[in-house]
Amino acid sequence: MNGHLILLLHAHLPYVRHPEYEYALEENWLFEAIRETYLPLLDTIEQMVNDGISPRLTLSISPPLTEMLNDDLLKRRFVRSLYQLIELSEAEIRRTRRSAFEPLACLYHAQFKRIKKLYEERYGGNLVAAFKRLQDDGHIEIVTSAATHAFLPAFAQHPDAVRRQIALGVRSYSLNFGREPAGFWLPECGYYDNLDVLLREARIRYTFLESHGVTRATPRPRHSIYRPVLSSAGVYAFGRDFRSAQQVWCATRGYPGDPFYRDFYRDIGFDLSGAYISSFTRLQGIRTFTGIKYHRVTGRTERKLPYDRAKGIERAAAHALHFVRERASEVRKLSSFGVRPVLVAAFDAELFGHWWYEGVIWLDSVLRNAAERTLPFCSTTPGAYLDAHPPAGGPPVRLAPSSWGEGGFNALWIGRHNRSLYRHLHAMAERMEVLEGHAREVRHKSRGNAKESKRMHLIRRAVRQAMREMLLAQSSDWLFLMEKGRSAEYAERRIMRHIERFNQLFSMVQENAINESWLKEVESSDRIFPWLDNAEV
Repeated sequence: MNGHLILLLHAHLPYVRHPEYEYALEENWLFEAIRETYLPLLDTIEQMVNDGISPRLTLSISPPLTEMLNDDLLKRRFVRSLYQLIELSEAEIRRTRRSAFEPLACLYHAQFKRIKKLYEERYGGNLVAAFKRLQDDGHIEIVTSAATHAFLPAFAQHPDAVRRQIALGVRSYSLNFGREPAGFWLPECGYYDNLDVLLREARIRYTFLESHGVTRATPRPRHSIYRPVLSSAGVYAFGRDFRSAQQVWCATRGYPGDPFYRDFYRDIGFDLSGAYISSFTRLQGIRTFTGIKYHRVTGRTERKLPYDRAKGIERAAAHALHFVRERASEVRKLSSFGVRPVLVAAFDAELFGHWWYEGVIWLDSVLRNAAERTLPFCSTTPGAYLDAHPPAGGPPVRLAPSSWGEGGFNALWIGRHNRSLYRHLHAMAERMEVLEGHAREVRHKSRGNAKESKRMHLIRRAVRQAMREMLLAQSSDWLFLMEKGRSAEYAERRIMRHIERFNQLFSMVQENAINESWLKEVESSDRIFPWLDNAEV
């Protein structure tokens, strides 16, 4: 075997939970990803295992996503959304009868019913446990990420804030997957100088960087991105393979742009009457994606042609074979120079099945092809690779600042439209240290004083909730959406809500005047990491 392929899917969504509303548009982001990516992915992996193939896939499942997948309210609402889509697809079968779209309406109806059965019967609503079993059985490797997916370079001057993001990400992983994480996905592949020191403090063995984070390291790595490098702090870094990424992800040359694939944007939620759609979604006056789409990409035209499912599957198989052959060619070329490369193909998980309808089929075909012994490479995971091929030779390197955002550095997350918020985010990080110091002081004074116990309990709750608000405000997602102008009003509103709640909690703690009923309401809304309730502050 001349080389290895690491396929990594980064599964992440921002924490969205709105108990104050019966129906919340933004919760659909989670529901779409569960039914279109996470459940099909689990089903595909288990089918491969049943066929005697261990996919050796790597997943990073972010803490916010893990928390939402475990949340009872969101679980109930997801099942409710499936009932609504089943009803909608039944109506669509009637509406499209004897038309070119009727077979597709029947297809969606069958898919929604199967997704519901998988979720309720096979997995019992517990997808985290399903992924855990696959890791325990050695078929996948799961890595963690920062607590709320903060863009860590933005907090380089606040190392305690970065430590907290890393530590809570590690803690969330340990509680959910029953082991300490070996790997850490840096949100947005964001790296800054000496971040590896903090990863090493958290006992992280390896991480991933965009290609130039490795190629511009000092000294320059002998094998470029094709072998992991050991950082000066003792953390292994895998460089992302830009060629494989471009082949899949590129908007103009990537596979998902093929004219025979299903068009993501032509959804009946926008094509049909708003009153008709909202009678099923219950989102009065608000249009949203339903997952029912009847057209294919076609090309750069508004006159989209009907989607042909069989042709889409055929193209996915052909593109998977092309991807595997390209990787084989790359491995052979590098092998001729004496390198036994490891290629890291890393993508957002939600590309597969959600944005790119045929993506899970493509992934299944790639992994099945990679299992063929006739190829010059095999699929593996980072931990398995390091166990079998510990890098040797060459001095440790100083990794270079980098990200996988536009321009390769920080401009997307510290940009024209979002940079004004950082004075608040940084002030919160500083004030959090004040709150924790205050809580320690009150705890010390209240020891042995029964009269002070209730006051101490309220202060602890307020400080813990302030921590949650600070962490949630640091999420890279809201800053990204603001800079890109996508759902920008909601994103800014979310950040400002967390900032305002933090400041109110800070004032309450400082003034020793906790509004318990208001605190309870905030705890119910922003309840990420419920296990923090048992943490010492």
